[in-house]
Amino acid sequence: MSLEGKSGKACPSTLPGRKGIEAVLSAIKMPKQIHEIKDFLLTARRKDARSVKIKKTKDAVKFKVRCSKYLYTLCVFDIEKADKLKQSLPPGLNVQDP
Repeated sequence: MSLEGKSGKACPSTLPGRKGIEAVLSAIKMPKQIHEIKDFLLTARRKDARSVKIKKTKDAVKFKVRCSKYLYTLCVFDIEKADKLKQSLPPGLNVQDP
């Protein structure tokens, strides 16, 4: 069975066992959301954690840690908790705070 379309490239609609856009979406790695601060700190201390980005909105502060496979996100709605969490991040981790 050939997976090539008219252009000679692999066509997602001809992949076996999957239909069209489902094959493309399953290949994309979506970010993961973490709901507990403790779990986020454990993730930030992992060996494959590279950096943390802190994004402040009017309602929440988002902490995004980049690991080798996924981007993990934690939303904190309390400003004081966010400041405390920022201070407790691992010292060797690259923190990007605009």
